[in-house]
Amino acid sequence: MAQILFEGTKEQMHRLMDCINEHRSEKGALMPVLHEAQNIYGYLPAEVQTIIADELGLPLAEVYGVATFYSQFSLTPKGKHRISICLGTACYVKGSDKILEAVEHELRITCGECTPDKKFSIESCRCVGACGLAPVMIIDGEVYGKVTAADVKGILDKYMQD
Repeated sequence: MAQILFEGTKEQMHRLMDCINEHRSEKGALMPVLHEAQNIYGYLPAEVQTIIADELGLPLAEVYGVATFYSQFSLTPKGKHRISICLGTACYVKGSDKILEAVEHELRITCGECTPDKKFSIESCRCVGACGLAPVMIIDGEVYGKVTAADVKGILDKYMQD
């Protein structure tokens, strides 16, 4: 996996500290602070988790445990264009694993990663309910059905320009 460099701004830090101070004395403060931290940074880097743990007086392991337990939290940044490849049974049987490999090859990252320019990120999912269109790839909410590995470059090219 590629090394992710954390690049927080002073404004983001100020917003995080405001949130922590707002919730500091509440029982169960960790969840709302993690939610707001993810809204601020787009993900929960180790540096932010450490700040939250220190400021709330919690063990870092507890903060990490909560951040990794709930699926709405992400420990890695997401790209401007979020690509999701369905690996549910119908899609997988029709070759979605080959679609995923083609996307990884084109973007030079693996599933779960973000490109260095933060333009694209790839994730896999289980069944999106479009089995009749299998195999399915979704980019920014737009569903591409009956995709082949040969289609991938052309689809991605539409998103490369912005």
